[in-house]
Amino acid sequence: MAMLRLLAIGFLAGVVAFPLLWLERADGFQHARIAALLALGVGQFVTVPVALVGGLVLAARGVWARTPGYLLGTVTTFFGVLVATQAWAMGRWVEGRAEVDDIDTETVLAFLATISGTVTTAVGLSIVLLRWSGYDSRTAPLRQRRARRRG
Repeated sequence: MAMLRLLAIGFLAGVVAFPLLWLERADGFQHARIAALLALGVGQFVTVPVALVGGLVLAARGVWARTPGYLLGTVTTFFGVLVATQAWAMGRWVEGRAEVDDIDTETVLAFLATISGTVTTAVGLSIVLLRWSGYDSRTAPLRQRRARRRG
């Protein structure tokens, strides 16, 4: 559970690179969208691996085993849907415009942002589904031991 929780936090923490937006001087909403998705990608490139390593350490030590809550799952799902839809819209805009300087780079950025949004959505939905199912990682091994004793 620590892995899932910290993975979601890593995806959400990708917004720490948003101050990089102001380094990019561009006109219009579409260029701001490209800059935002680029900053998010850079931020997630740093935060997601750090969160995965932290999750591995916490999972190995058995710390923070409580199932993540609905709020984290809902926010992560919403964030993933927002990123995926904005990336999809950016990709459609780039393909239809000749005024973009480097269409190949922008298309790759849209593709990577779409994958990031899709994975973030999947992580958020898995948190919500685990919580909704009533799964509690602290009691699951105890239930298995009890079942073995009875059998």
